[in-house]
Amino acid sequence: MSDPASVADRAARARRADRRARLAISLVAEPGDPRIARRLESRSATDLLSGIVAGEAALPESWRSRAVGLEGRIGGILAAARARSVRWVSPGDSEWPGQLDDLDEVGELGGVGGRPLGLWVRGPARLDRLTEQAAAVVGARDATTYGCDVAADLAADLVDAGTTVVSGAAFGIDAAAHRGALSLDGPTVAVLACGADVDYPRAHAALLLRIAESGLVVSEHPPGATPTKNRFLTRNRVIAALTRGTVVVEAARRSGALNTLGWTNELGRIALAVPGPVTSQASVGVHHALRTGRATLVSNGAEALEDLDALGRRDATPPSAPRTAWDVLSPTVREVLEALPGHGSTTAEAVARQIGQPRALVEATLVRLEGDGFVRRVDDAWSLARRADLQPAPPAETER
Repeated sequence: MSDPASVADRAARARRADRRARLAISLVAEPGDPRIARRLESRSATDLLSGIVAGEAALPESWRSRAVGLEGRIGGILAAARARSVRWVSPGDSEWPGQLDDLDEVGELGGVGGRPLGLWVRGPARLDRLTEQAAAVVGARDATTYGCDVAADLAADLVDAGTTVVSGAAFGIDAAAHRGALSLDGPTVAVLACGADVDYPRAHAALLLRIAESGLVVSEHPPGATPTKNRFLTRNRVIAALTRGTVVVEAARRSGALNTLGWTNELGRIALAVPGPVTSQASVGVHHALRTGRATLVSNGAEALEDLDALGRRDATPPSAPRTAWDVLSPTVREVLEALPGHGSTTAEAVARQIGQPRALVEATLVRLEGDGFVRRVDDAWSLARRADLQPAPPAETER
């Protein structure tokens, strides 16, 4: 029989080799390249790396060419990561969020697919615990004041209920969402299209520092990596996969936020969207997503939480409006009030003819309404004094 200690030792060595191989492959193959996932279906990460380094002709030429001098690069990357308090987390690690594995079970979107080989993580929190109950709040960079206010309030409501807010740290809605979470000292995760140590955009250096101090800054790309247009689309799948659902607040017809929504739909996660003014170009994409059924309409954090939580756990139905004096009036009394003109006055006889009721009944009703302060007598005519639908119902009537 094998010695249990030696078996455990071999397993630990294999685990370290797998982690290092994944890291190395991420330096030669662009993260999100669906060919990575396809190759790893039939061979281990260590075997794939060996094939890349050996120059297997069947593997992409770009991978093979980038493998030149790979060992030296790995050492430099790890040294830079340690200096900047950035760590590598990969599948199989205790900190790895299992929900990211769902990316291997869905198709490609825009030429991107597959779960990350691993993630570079900056911050004190554990990635798996912080994203155990998380929601993405994303939207337009060129956001309106309305959109930023809504995103900040919504994010604050989410973290107040114990939900981590995940976004991309971009200008506009993303930054507003992070700040909304931080305003209540809530957890938030920024997923970047560059290195986790890179302040991008530069104007968000202070924001990213605050996020890293209490939450996490995450990236598929190694320390020092710069952002590219394609990398923003690649990171969107990570935002969608880390969370239970995505809330889009403002998105134009062509928007990266809609790409995140697309991944949310692909993964079977909960897709939500906040409507804007119908005249706002910043919300055209949101409105189209709502109209075509790609997202469910929400207008506040309570509604988002109702959809994101377990079925039936929360109820965001607003309380009923208070009953008014109008609600407790009989149908005949309402008819009499509705027959009185908004301006000027009319006689009881005219009202009786209009509603088809006896004049005596109408006069008695008007006298009672006069006592309640809703009508007033002007010689032989009657006029409205105040609106019953704007007055609270009498206490006795409310209790009845």
